[in-house]
Amino acid sequence: MSEKIVIALGGNALQSGKSEATAEAQLKVVRKTCEYIADISCMGYEIGIVHGNGPQVGRILLASETAKDVTPAMPFDVCGAMSQGYIGYHIQQALKYALNKRNRNIPVLTIETQTVVEKNDPAFKHPTKPIGPFYSEEEAKELEKTKGYTMVEDAGRGYRRVVASPLPRKIVEIEAVKTLWPTSIVISTGGGGIPVIENRNGTYSGVAAVIDKDFGAELLAEEVGADYLMILTEVEKVAINFGKPDQQDLSTLTLEDADKYIEEGQFAPGSMLPKVEAAMKFVRGYPNKKAIITSLDCAVDALAGKTGTIVSFA
Repeated sequence: MSEKIVIALGGNALQSGKSEATAEAQLKVVRKTCEYIADISCMGYEIGIVHGNGPQVGRILLASETAKDVTPAMPFDVCGAMSQGYIGYHIQQALKYALNKRNRNIPVLTIETQTVVEKNDPAFKHPTKPIGPFYSEEEAKELEKTKGYTMVEDAGRGYRRVVASPLPRKIVEIEAVKTLWPTSIVISTGGGGIPVIENRNGTYSGVAAVIDKDFGAELLAEEVGADYLMILTEVEKVAINFGKPDQQDLSTLTLEDADKYIEEGQFAPGSMLPKVEAAMKFVRGYPNKKAIITSLDCAVDALAGKTGTIVSFA
């Protein structure tokens, strides 16, 4: 039986900071990304894909709000659904082409996915999830003043708007994902899923938030019984003292060490911290399974144990 892997794609797998934030530029980056994913498929793994959507949903929301005098602005949850659709479309198109080049006839499809969050999640009072483009400090202050946004400095790259990032509790469409999984590569839980509250009558209501895609991927990995959770980001390995002269890259990270480093504040909130925490949650529940954090271009080597950071139970 093939091993199962859930791959969480970071922002650099979808858009390049060196190019314009256009759909065309995104598709170009996604095509390169999908070459790596196709190589992993050729290794015999059953794959599920989760992607982030912070920049995209922020831009969709910004466009919608800017055009409010021409057409009604879309609610935040609808903007999240729109981002799932167009990012999934790009991955479907690019990955199917990459698979066909390798003579692998595997269907690739996207499921618009809702994720249940708790109405009283404390994250709603303490927004931390960066969305949209980067701004200068002056621009950020102006947006705080005129729009009422919460703006924070994001890992030395500039200022971004932050919104609530509640924890995912349930993937509404999980049975559909499980049904399709054995024969297809399923793109689901995009952006962590469209955040919804489950009402007493069984209906769902969207809320203004962005679920962290790493926690969404971890929940998906649990639900499908994945053997690996692979979180792809911009760096080859998790590091402590990041960006300092004494930076130390980590090949392995135990739960005990991870807890210590988190207490020391080694991992940036909204950046590396949720990746480490999601990986910890996966291996804590499944000690014999592996969580890997690495860069996109090192994904194949990381699966072979040659690089990346392996988060382990002990």
